[in-house]
Amino acid sequence: MDEIQGSTLSEEIHRLQAEHRRYAQRLEELIQKPYLSEDEQLEEVRLKKLKLHAKDLIFALEHRSPAAPAIA
Repeated sequence: MDEIQGSTLSEEIHRLQAEHRRYAQRLEELIQKPYLSEDEQLEEVRLKKLKLHAKDLIFALEHRSPAAPAIA
């Protein structure tokens, strides 16, 4: 059972890392522009929040105690 949870946990961490990279890549594209439209400015703020949230989740999952019960 722990192996399955460990595998699922690892898959979730990899998924979040990929998500984080996508957000960072799109942010880099926006940063390269000399000017941002209002929509792009809102997207930039949204992406920064999503990127930070993904990073926080990755950290929490990586530092999760193996003895802690899984929350369903």
